Amino acid sequence: MMKRLAKLSFIYSILGLLLGVFYREFTKLNGFTGETVLSGLHTHVLVSGVFFFLIVLLLEKSFELTKHKKFNTFFIAYNIGLWLSVIMMGVRGCVEVLNLDISSMMDASISGIAGLSHIIIAIAYILFFLILLGRINDIGSNKVD
Repeated sequence: MMKRLAKLSFIYSILGLLLGVFYREFTKLNGFTGETVLSGLHTHVLVSGVFFFLIVLLLEKSFELTKHKKFNTFFIAYNIGLWLSVIMMGVRGCVEVLNLDISSMMDASISGIAGLSHIIIAIAYILFFLILLGRINDIGSNKVD
């Protein structure tokens, strides 16, 4: 699992770097000089993807988080939430840069899905900390899975 976490962090680093290039080139190509959600994509992916999973990797080494029965649930939920958030930020940013006239229903849908992605990530964070605290308690009391 440690190798899987390291590879995932690497994948997120490539994605984050590519999104930084996309932001710069897409706005330049469209002559856009204003504020856009696209500017935050690069940072969001690097922090929420790369750095977070590098921290999880370090914690895995010490606390064997993956031995917890809920780790896979956390892992899947977090990645779904993060990917959904990144996609919605990309959609919102492209709408802003292209100055698209979208319906209020479409605008609300983009915001709603983005909100849902953040709720999924929040649930995954809570689950992560419950897993971490559970493993710390197990190790502290010498319980073995």
